[in-house]
Amino acid sequence: MEPGFERADHSACTARPRTAAPANATDSHIHIYDSRFPMAPNATLRPPDASVEDYRALQRRLGTRRVVVVHPSTYGTDNSCTLDAVAQLGATVARAVAVVDTRVTDGELQRLDGLGVRAIRFNLVHGNATSLAMVEPLSRRVNDLGWHVQIHMLADQIAQAADVFGRLACPLVFDHRGRIPPESGTHHPAFAVIRRLIDGGRAWVKLSSAYQDSTAGPPGYEDVAPAARAFVEAAPERMLWGTDWPHPTEKVGNKPDDAILFDLLADWAPDEAVRHRILVDNPATLFGFSAG
Repeated sequence: MEPGFERADHSACTARPRTAAPANATDSHIHIYDSRFPMAPNATLRPPDASVEDYRALQRRLGTRRVVVVHPSTYGTDNSCTLDAVAQLGATVARAVAVVDTRVTDGELQRLDGLGVRAIRFNLVHGNATSLAMVEPLSRRVNDLGWHVQIHMLADQIAQAADVFGRLACPLVFDHRGRIPPESGTHHPAFAVIRRLIDGGRAWVKLSSAYQDSTAGPPGYEDVAPAARAFVEAAPERMLWGTDWPHPTEKVGNKPDDAILFDLLADWAPDEAVRHRILVDNPATLFGFSAG
């Protein structure tokens, strides 16, 4: 381990990234888990606690400052844990992505907006609190708040839902590179769906969670790199980066190295100015952080 290195939980990291983080670098995708808040009875992912203090240790390791806390499927539509995390992290450096269903009131959406929420998420891979049928009506409601819709679906699901995405009133963000499978890469129909939405000025992509689809594995995750690079080359102004810490899909003792995940961005986006855009400018635009 690097001398003087601060270890943090939920990461295999033993050294800092080789790539320096710019000022106000943003981790656009993390989750917080806290046993003070009850899990949804039908939750399929039930990871151990991963606290704000645990995450701050990771920030110090990576050099990131701003963060987007994405509400995990574990808590269903009760956003209390995520809102508590944003309050602890601070309004100037933290934003949230909530999960709601069609029963949510306008008053509740306004309350969430005041607490730092800037989007709603539809997790149709691990979650069961929402459905594809809810995406279109809820997109109309959150559009009035200037929010976006965040989508976690497998590539096949994305391709099948192309018509739905084309009708949405608000911008879309696709989690985890659109979950494009390495074996098909840019030839997968979902890649074309996402590219059309990007080219129309309506979509963003999170360059996150390479380990979920890679069979090549670390440190290079070479099999997911072609699609990631293609997204960056096509529209660097529409890319975001995130760790997906504390990596809830991965077993304890088999967590990825977050320094490697950070350095992947330098492989996918070699130009420093492009990385600055992905880490600082783009999340500032999308989530309403101050410029610079």
